[in-house]
Amino acid sequence: MNRALVLWCPDWPVTAVGVDAATAGAVVVQGQVAACTAAARAAGVRRGQRLRDAQRHAPELEVRDRDPDAEGRLFERVAAAIAEVTPWVEVVRPGMCALPARGAARYHGGEEALRILIQDTVVELGFDCGAGIADGLFAAELAARTGDGGSIVPPGGSAEFLAPYPVTVLGRPELAGLLDRLGIRTLGAFAALPVERVAERFGADGRVAHRLARGLEPRPVSPQPGRADLSVSTDFDPPADRADRVVFAAKSLADELHAGLAAAGLACVRLGIEVAWDDGREMARLWRHDGALSSLAVAERVRWQLAAWHPGEPDDSTGEEAGEGAGEGTGGIARLRLCPDQLVPDEGRQQALWGQTDLADRVARAAARIQAMLGHHAITQPVLVGGRGPGDQVVRVPLGDLPPRLSEQGPWPGRLPAPAPAVVHPEPVPAAVTDAAGALVMVSGRSTVSAPPAHLAVGGGPPVPVTAWTGPWPATEYWWDPERSRRRARFQLVTADAAYLVAVEGGEWHVEATYD
Repeated sequence: MNRALVLWCPDWPVTAVGVDAATAGAVVVQGQVAACTAAARAAGVRRGQRLRDAQRHAPELEVRDRDPDAEGRLFERVAAAIAEVTPWVEVVRPGMCALPARGAARYHGGEEALRILIQDTVVELGFDCGAGIADGLFAAELAARTGDGGSIVPPGGSAEFLAPYPVTVLGRPELAGLLDRLGIRTLGAFAALPVERVAERFGADGRVAHRLARGLEPRPVSPQPGRADLSVSTDFDPPADRADRVVFAAKSLADELHAGLAAAGLACVRLGIEVAWDDGREMARLWRHDGALSSLAVAERVRWQLAAWHPGEPDDSTGEEAGEGAGEGTGGIARLRLCPDQLVPDEGRQQALWGQTDLADRVARAAARIQAMLGHHAITQPVLVGGRGPGDQVVRVPLGDLPPRLSEQGPWPGRLPAPAPAVVHPEPVPAAVTDAAGALVMVSGRSTVSAPPAHLAVGGGPPVPVTAWTGPWPATEYWWDPERSRRRARFQLVTADAAYLVAVEGGEWHVEATYD
């Protein structure tokens, strides 16, 4: 077993958007809490909660949208600092990285000295972290999360260390739910099952999880004979001056990489991404993943790595310009290279009963056929993006394409506060908002309301009393484009039966959305 050190920065998605750990804050994705601060957890907020449930526990909760680009850009500072201590750094994801501990521990005076040195290096940057050392990455990650700042698991003691943990830490919800129904609730109980029975009952993925529960590497060591270089690269002429261009090229490059790996019967679990600028600068990082990295996953990691490259733009968290070979200089990107660093035999996927392929594979193949017949835009999926109104915050992206950059969401002055409405109407519903005297309520150029809203009529129906209201939220959009320019003001109105998001534009009212 290889000794590994894992550095873990808690609540990294919240840290990346600038929320202090002492503040009750959370980042959300599609209306659910993706991460929260320690202060929010103390108030009862949990990851996976609906935003409204979280706000019931912590009414003062500071809510931000998740920004993966900011996470990657900020974590580049951490990876660069650790690389000054030991060069062999693998980024598992923004907020977590790993490095082989054996050689570095001998150089720095032992495992505990290495652990403290790595931890102090990150703390000096202003980030809270934990560092753990164990046999294998899985046990080392859990060791980084234990105690005050992490711990060290003795060599050969990973199985005993892991035994009390619940099966949910495996990160496989379906498998954990099945094991719980079978009365197997800890890693120790799962590890005690016979290997051959686990493979028969739970398939290839269950076998990998069983190895992790036993304190082993996900896959057994499989020496391979020497083989040809399977790395792929592309040159940009002229050099790319935007990261988006490189990210989209990375997806095509990843398809080429996977085709070569498939021909050799291999899968890549650790990938090296090398970026070279036309002025001679280079940036290289290792990225690890438990399973095979899909083309989209590779493109996503290229985006994270390039998030630190914004020539002349300040770092969101510090106000300083990005450094470490990322923000320095003004040259464009001239070359992108993907290097499969750790290869394992491709074991394929577990098939369903009667020989069918698994559900995700069938859906992907069916979607590809439809797109081939009807065009690339025939199948789309909704993606949350930036915008002021609820109808502006969702775009439809062709299946298989990368989502729009989430970093372009802000700051959106005049954006509606949370919670988001439950129903957004495809077309605005005509309405009328009148005051107590029956006159239409108007909003002046200085956002002054002519009179408090007293009645609301929706879709030509009878007017109903307004019991509560708030607003307006004025917004002048596309002022630079005469054809698209518009000015509107939004209100939230509550009646005895429902709550509405209404807007007035050009003297006409309409209902944009409805709250549940």
